[in-house]
Amino acid sequence: MNIFQRIFKGKQEAQRVERAEMLNGQAVQFSAWGGDAYSSDIYRAAVDAIARNAAKLKGGHVVKGDSGITSNTDGRLDRLLQVQPNPFMNAFDLLYKFVTHLFIHNNAFAYLQRDGRGNVTGIYPIMGANAEFLTDPTGVMYCRFMFRSGKSAILPYADIIHLKRHFNNSDMFGDPNSAILPALELAHAQNEGIISGIKSGANIRGILRYSQILSPEKLREERDAFLENYLSISNTGGVIPLDSKMEYTPIKTESAVIDDKQMAAVKTMIFNYLGISEAIVNSTYNEDQWAAFYESVIEPLAVQLSLEFTRKIFTDREQAFGNSILFESGRLQFSSNNTKVNLIKELVPFGLISINQALEILNLPTVPDGDRRLQTLNVIDAASAAKYQLSE
Repeated sequence: MNIFQRIFKGKQEAQRVERAEMLNGQAVQFSAWGGDAYSSDIYRAAVDAIARNAAKLKGGHVVKGDSGITSNTDGRLDRLLQVQPNPFMNAFDLLYKFVTHLFIHNNAFAYLQRDGRGNVTGIYPIMGANAEFLTDPTGVMYCRFMFRSGKSAILPYADIIHLKRHFNNSDMFGDPNSAILPALELAHAQNEGIISGIKSGANIRGILRYSQILSPEKLREERDAFLENYLSISNTGGVIPLDSKMEYTPIKTESAVIDDKQMAAVKTMIFNYLGISEAIVNSTYNEDQWAAFYESVIEPLAVQLSLEFTRKIFTDREQAFGNSILFESGRLQFSSNNTKVNLIKELVPFGLISINQALEILNLPTVPDGDRRLQTLNVIDAASAAKYQLSE
């Protein structure tokens, strides 16, 4: 059994389905964007910075009840989300690939493989050349993926994790990245201009004129001999001796120089489109820059992932009992030591965090008796304070 059959076993057979028609009256179809933005070094570096930081998000099964949030309720599901979502990749690889697809095509898909009882047994990212929404006679939504290999698979949309960006024109898909295409073409033209300028500057051009008429073959021989004898690296003196039979006239060429401000402007256009700063891309960010990046890019991704995984993994009844998937990240790990120490100083006296939680903020190992909370005697319960005042 090959990989395709292992993942989509029984899912590629023909079913009684037809194209879905949405509110705008159009068939819902998605094709992978052909702009090839990932071939741009600037765009790829920015997407890589987003994907590798988003891949640090930790997904887990939690239950929200009246008494608070209970985590680690389903170890099997947590292992899929945190360690190995499928036999071919780990959790970091899954999220990295998923987020990369999202920022290149503005649509990202992942397939939830289930067993006979409906339990999720695997999570596989999908990148088809074409995707199309279908419905069966009962109104159930399906998605047909066409792969570059020529194979196809029809999957229930209820088993598809689907994230979107620039969600506007289509009722189901995110819009393509055609808006950034001019900036990508400009960046490509700048790179080509630099390469051409280097090549032009490395060549010596001139006109070699002979006073006598020579055949084309003889002209080529004389040219090659002239280049070898006088315009090669071995001519260290820089002097060209000529007799009356020839005259050499050099041609001065000036290569176009691309201004640094122009290159910076193109970079800024691409980074702004992705909502990221150059400091994040080249890893020179400070605490404030990281906080802005987390809140504007990583945190929205965590919300999208949490909502989509929750509604696709759990039934309505399971969600009503508080079951959900939560993707979170220890953003304090990227704060400065001063910020961490000050935070612990403020939170520990009020008993808001335990000893182990404080150690985790400092990236230190936990201790056996570290789940207890400490509290200063200078802080008392409000009800106790009222009793104390009345007693006085």
